Amino acid sequence: MTGRLQGLPPVIGRHARLVVLGSFPGVASLQAQQYYGHPRNHFWPLLSAIWGVELVAMPYPRRLAELRRRGLGLWDVYASCCREGSLDQAIEAAELNDLASLLRRAPGLRLVAHNGGESARAMRHIRALGLPVRRLPSSSPANASWSFERKLQAWREVFAVAGLCP
Repeated sequence: MTGRLQGLPPVIGRHARLVVLGSFPGVASLQAQQYYGHPRNHFWPLLSAIWGVELVAMPYPRRLAELRRRGLGLWDVYASCCREGSLDQAIEAAELNDLASLLRRAPGLRLVAHNGGESARAMRHIRALGLPVRRLPSSSPANASWSFERKLQAWREVFAVAGLCP
């Protein structure tokens, strides 16, 4: 078991209407200090397809600015954990982020969406805040049972509910 890993800071502007919560950054994301930093993760391609903007080619700071501009926030359920590799199944001794701070960070928040099953285990914490919550199919390359097109349809539905589709 490796030492305790620390997650990434939230990317949540005050005008966020939707926050996507992952579980915990994978090895590539932690090394790059970027959300969804693994080149095979579908997160950035999914958003690119939903918004018709080529996010993947943008420098990371511009991607984050585009998310904030469009009302999307990013964070993870876990602040820290112990884990070998990148798989959610290997997460141990996880500590939750301060999810109760979501409404303070984004007073107009309409919806929280969990990116995958491990993140969705924290749904009860979001529901306790009185926020609507949805589960998205994981954007991870490990979620090979869902095609990109099927993921895109599910993600587009959630973004539409939050008012983030063009």
